[in-house]
Parts: sequence; structure tokens; C-alpha cells
Amino acid sequence: MKYLCQVWFDGAMLSAMTKEQKTELGANSLNYDKDLAESGNMIVAEALQPPTSAVTVRVRSGELSVTDGPFIETKEALGGFILVEARDLNDAIRIAAGIPLAKLGAIEVRPIHEFAAQ
Repeated sequence: MKYLCQVWFDGAMLSAMTKEQKTELGANSLNYDKDLAESGNMIVAEALQPPTSAVTVRVRSGELSVTDGPFIETKEALGGFILVEARDLNDAIRIAAGIPLAKLGAIEVRPIHEFAAQ
């Protein structure tokens, strides 16, 4: 079964890290991605640009509205994701617990809804 591991963290926390800490976190993250790929669990992993680079799109009554960034009431923002193949939720939780940013933020694990072919 496929699970999306959404990586949430406080961008200010990353900004406060030293260059060496950021380099170590990046290396640990890439190594974990490599381990997941070698184990057959990895489908895809991507880091996201900061929320300041985002736009929010809405269509209401046929009218398009585009606003800068997501305006959220929390310090944490979605920073990336890893789409994995796991036996079950417990296996997906095990995988999410190994994501290096789980030690600094939160990993939301959500099953992928598979639509039946028509």
C-alpha cells in the first residue's frame, strides 16, 4: 500500500541551524532516501521551496483567484514529502520514524486512496 509521509517543520528552526548542522541534516536525509530506495520502499521524495515562494489558487463561481503564499496560523509548514510503499500502517510509521526531520518537526503519514479503474 502507498503512504504519503508529509514532512512538517518550523522554518525558523532550520534558519537557526549552523551551516554544519544543515549539511549533516541534508546528508542524513539523502542517505535515508537512498536506504529507502534500496529497500524497495521509496517511490519518490521531494523537498519543497519555502512557503514564501508559494501561491494559493481558488476558483469560485468560475472566477480565478491567486494569492501569495499559504496564510497559515502555525509555525510549521509542509517542507517536503516522501511517497513510500509499505506493508501496512505500522510499516509506514516505522519508515516515517526514520526520516531525519522527524527529530525536529512532524511527519504526517497518510494512506493514498487508490481509485478503481473504470
